[in-house]
Amino acid sequence: MLPACAVDEVIEHWPERCSCGHVFQEHERRAVGEPARYQVEELPALTVNVIEHRAQRVRCPACGGRRRAKFPNEIAGSAFGPRLQAALAALSVRNRVSRRDVVELAEELFAARVSTGSIDAILARASEALAEPYEDLLQRVRCAQVLNVDETGWRTAGERRALWGAFTKRHAFFAVAADRHEDRAKSLLADTRAIVTSDRWWAYAHLPLARRQLCWSHLKRDFAAHAEGLAAEKEFGEHGLELCERVFWAWEVFQHTHDRRELKRTVRSLRQTYKPIIRSYASKRAPNKRCRGMARNLLKAWPALWTFANHKGVEPTNNHAERALRGAVIYRKLSLGSQSEGGERRIERLLSAHTTCRLQHRSLFAYFTELFAAQARGDPIPPLA
Repeated sequence: MLPACAVDEVIEHWPERCSCGHVFQEHERRAVGEPARYQVEELPALTVNVIEHRAQRVRCPACGGRRRAKFPNEIAGSAFGPRLQAALAALSVRNRVSRRDVVELAEELFAARVSTGSIDAILARASEALAEPYEDLLQRVRCAQVLNVDETGWRTAGERRALWGAFTKRHAFFAVAADRHEDRAKSLLADTRAIVTSDRWWAYAHLPLARRQLCWSHLKRDFAAHAEGLAAEKEFGEHGLELCERVFWAWEVFQHTHDRRELKRTVRSLRQTYKPIIRSYASKRAPNKRCRGMARNLLKAWPALWTFANHKGVEPTNNHAERALRGAVIYRKLSLGSQSEGGERRIERLLSAHTTCRLQHRSLFAYFTELFAAQARGDPIPPLA
């Protein structure tokens, strides 16, 4: 319950009669003790303000010519103000509402008359304004010390594409590319010196093992699949699941104690115990046929399994990237992706702005309001940093 100084309106309720039958008069309404309080949160009646701007003409007394005023730059670019544009853009991007549904909501909630074409034009205007902040996000991501990277499928006019994402604790960068190959990862990461957390997808194999952290959540799923097999494959999966549980427990203890020395000691013991076990399943013996590939892959990338123990800010999983990508995946499923290259550029920037604001616990609506206002005035665009 909010304190009394924080409420917007107070409505007093007085008893009408006593249990003895006495009817209280107006002059008898004197409070005794503290009142019982009950608070109700309600929306005010919402409606857009239609503001008409008039450019007046006057006659010059010196020359007799007629002169008309000029409309301010901030109103000449659109028939909608920054706050209304920001609200419509936020509904489309953050809440993933379709164009037609945004039109209906705008009329029902704000009594605003807009069309699907207007919604599309507003999103295009937002994308254009985000060009510079988007490039700034890319540079900040590349300059980070710790980075989470992941990719997922995308569609453009029905064609298969890939959506790449690179994330820090405060910044998110999305890019749509033709595929999920290694050259796309190289283009995204460029000359970054960050420690990159990712899954075991081969596109990241060009990164030095000393600057990689493989995701243990992905490993756990792979081990669980092997544990459902038979004979040696089942044993391999069970050993792997046991290792995962011990790694996660060591990390949970570290999160409570912040004792990195103890974490390193535990990790050292796990490495010494389980490397011979993994190596035993990497041989060419026939029983290892179904688990040999994963065992060899783990031995090849063995140092990248334990980077989290030695470097601050590195976690043993790629859950941060998975969570950051979830909104984009839902958007793709609802909208079926993009329809053109221009649509790809637009969604890259809008998703980057949306996810970055969420990571920073920042209002996307407030940022879009500043963005549209600065764009209309011709001022510098506010950064997403």
